[in-house]
Amino acid sequence: METAQCPHPVRLYVYDLSRGLARRLSPVMLGKQLEGIWHTSIIVFDEEFFYGGGGITSCLPGGTMLGEPDSVVDLGNTEVTEEIFLEYLSTLGESGFSGESYHLFDNNCNAFSNEVAQFLTGKKIPTYITELPSEVLSTPFGQALRPILDSVQIQPSGGNSFSRHSGPS
Repeated sequence: METAQCPHPVRLYVYDLSRGLARRLSPVMLGKQLEGIWHTSIIVFDEEFFYGGGGITSCLPGGTMLGEPDSVVDLGNTEVTEEIFLEYLSTLGESGFSGESYHLFDNNCNAFSNEVAQFLTGKKIPTYITELPSEVLSTPFGQALRPILDSVQIQPSGGNSFSRHSGPS
């Protein structure tokens, strides 16, 4: 593990889970334009870290079934060491971001990315991502679908579950 204090780049990978369908169908279904249904992950220390129904997971950047991201947001640099970061992730996994804590609207991959981005850089991820659930739920169609969507869990395959003992691999 790295112990030297030097800046490490932090990036946000943004994936459109709808693969463009949200852009085309949202005006008809929701009465408002959505550009995508966003899944995000944090890239730092040459790993991609994300959260879903299986808990905190990591893989090589672009290594999930989602492939390459639709966009990449540069969040800046961090002085946090890899060792401190992995300990932080372990704590998150034991508290608010366990697999059992996942909720599509309230405690999802974007909430995780936002939390981790703030820890690493002091910056939040873009609001167009974090405000998407409330945008959808503000529509009659979103309210009608909420009981169904409340049970949905998203976990892109291709990663390795993160734990204090194994760390990312």
